[in-house]
Amino acid sequence: MDYLSALVPPIVMAVFFIGVIVTIVKSQGGANKYKEDAVVDAALARAERAPSAEKAEGA
Repeated sequence: MDYLSALVPPIVMAVFFIGVIVTIVKSQGGANKYKEDAVVDAALARAERAPSAEKAEGA
């Protein structure tokens, strides 16, 4: 019975890890990709429009 209690935690962790990997792979591409790209593009546009701290200190 000790062997069973020694094997359960690694098996449970492996199942959860495989689930995480499958979820990541399934969420790549498709409609989700365009939504994620739009969010990143909007964040980059905001960052480019905002004055940086270095420019403010130098002026």
